[in-house]
Amino acid sequence: MSIRRFLAGQAFQPELIEQMSDAFVRACEALRLELVDDPATRLVAKTIIGFAERGLKDADILLAMTLREFEADRKGESG
Repeated sequence: MSIRRFLAGQAFQPELIEQMSDAFVRACEALRLELVDDPATRLVAKTIIGFAERGLKDADILLAMTLREFEADRKGESG
């Protein structure tokens, strides 16, 4: 699944969209989310898009930062 459906008219270079899509699919897999349009996957996409807007362009880095963000959220909920 491509992240394109979540871009809401935002313009990114095709190469970056490819990197973002790769990170999106891998993040959903790591978080055990189905690749469907639902609130959880939208949040993953929004997180990745936010990091890309801040200049991150590599799928591995986008993935790591996204998973770190979700891990921090999970720790905040339990503490």
